[in-house]
Amino acid sequence: MKEQGARFETLANARSKMTKITYKIVEHDGGWAYQVDGAFSETFPSHDEARRAAERAASEQVVPGETAAISWEDKAGHWHDELSAGTDRPETDVEG
Repeated sequence: MKEQGARFETLANARSKMTKITYKIVEHDGGWAYQVDGAFSETFPSHDEARRAAERAASEQVVPGETAAISWEDKAGHWHDELSAGTDRPETDVEG
């Protein structure tokens, strides 16, 4: 069991640079969407609807959860196993 525990990093340490997430309201695919780190949400018919959806998503991002083991793949295709503390939540913002 110690070997498995040694594989996991604490997410707070591994992602200490990720302390703020910004949801940007942008025109997208004939309507409006919010964008986070290059990914787009679904398309909404109006700016206001996209903004409300972004505000809802941003508020959910900061809600504490349970500590859990997670696996994720980085841009180089390497997999990482980490322990995600349920209280390690980023600051969020909505622009636009």
